[in-house]
Amino acid sequence: MYLELFKLNELPFRLSPDPQFLYLSKQHARAKAYMESTIWFTDGFVVITGEIGAGKTTLIETFLHELQTDVVVAQINQTQLSPTEFLQTVLVQFGFSPFEMKKPEVLATLNQFLMEQHESGRKVLLIIDEAQNLSNRVLEEVRMLSGVETTKDKALRIILAGQPELNDKLNSQELVQLAQRVRLRFHLAALTPAETAAYIDHRLEVAGSQGRKIFAEETYAPIFKYTGGVPRLINTLCDTSMMAAFGRNRDTVAAEDLETAIRELQWADLSSPTNRLRAPIIMEQTLPPTPVASGHAVGRILLASAGKTVVERELRPGRMVIGRTPDNDLQIDSKFISRHHCQIVTQPDSCLIEDLNSTNGIYVQSKRVRRHNLNDGDVVQVGQHEIMYIDERAPRLRGSTDHIDTEVLDKPATG
Repeated sequence: MYLELFKLNELPFRLSPDPQFLYLSKQHARAKAYMESTIWFTDGFVVITGEIGAGKTTLIETFLHELQTDVVVAQINQTQLSPTEFLQTVLVQFGFSPFEMKKPEVLATLNQFLMEQHESGRKVLLIIDEAQNLSNRVLEEVRMLSGVETTKDKALRIILAGQPELNDKLNSQELVQLAQRVRLRFHLAALTPAETAAYIDHRLEVAGSQGRKIFAEETYAPIFKYTGGVPRLINTLCDTSMMAAFGRNRDTVAAEDLETAIRELQWADLSSPTNRLRAPIIMEQTLPPTPVASGHAVGRILLASAGKTVVERELRPGRMVIGRTPDNDLQIDSKFISRHHCQIVTQPDSCLIEDLNSTNGIYVQSKRVRRHNLNDGDVVQVGQHEIMYIDERAPRLRGSTDHIDTEVLDKPATG
């Protein structure tokens, strides 16, 4: 890798939530303070929301890393559970094996454990990440757990973290009682341009830059414009840019390297209303021109569920964003689909599907992938749905496997 060339001790832009790399913007510092308040105040929930990649998980890991030893923690990250499965998962976090227990026994065990911890002078904290995926029934169980109390204090402290849809759930009529118990609610917005530059420099400093400027000054503005200040997207673009500079054997990232990274990632403004990555003005003259939509479809996709086709769409040059919310070009209303799950980028001579840092990912031939160049007949698993690609170009291109470019993740398919 490029560590030796850039004289760094470790990779500065990994996507894993490493607490030592946390950049505390004003917003992140405030959200962390709200989390810390749960240790001292037991009345009500703390809710932290933010877009995908905003830094919620890194913030949680940092908060947990700094907790004192008298705090007992249950951390739940898998939230697509039934009420009983959820309660069992909480007990597992506390060291129990509850899988043969029925719900009344699970509840009794939890209550007894909470009271014992309180009597021993220990604080018990429940953190639920990706809480937007919790069903209303499970959220009601969370509310009931928060009611376990002594004569003076609540026995369980609760932090809910999730995407903006969590606020929509909490504001619904069905969860009025839960919403009334929320003591603090904070939304993590994207970084500002100045914070984006400081974020990049901070991660490089932690990685061992010792104050050296690795990114040229003119790269900061376009990095912000392409990523919108979302930390995870910043990491992806900066890491790819450093690889481009490494390929040219230079120890600073120039505008040319950034342009190369943008082309490799295929982050382009194709004038889609759902495009969240804006093209920087200074790059417009150097990037390849946007393909002009032709009169004929390049291909089409069939969206299927349980073996039955539910939607068919033509693909013309441009960008199609697929996700759970109505602002997508193709909406899949399913709890297994992220708000903006994946995108299909179509050009006259190629068609690529790319994961947009979704929770459940996309799979090709049972392997989770970041991106995949689609060939005629390919089937991509997206949540509990399948997308089949049909190439509508010349017959000689159909079924060709000469140009397969798939980036596979380490994580294997689990179902």
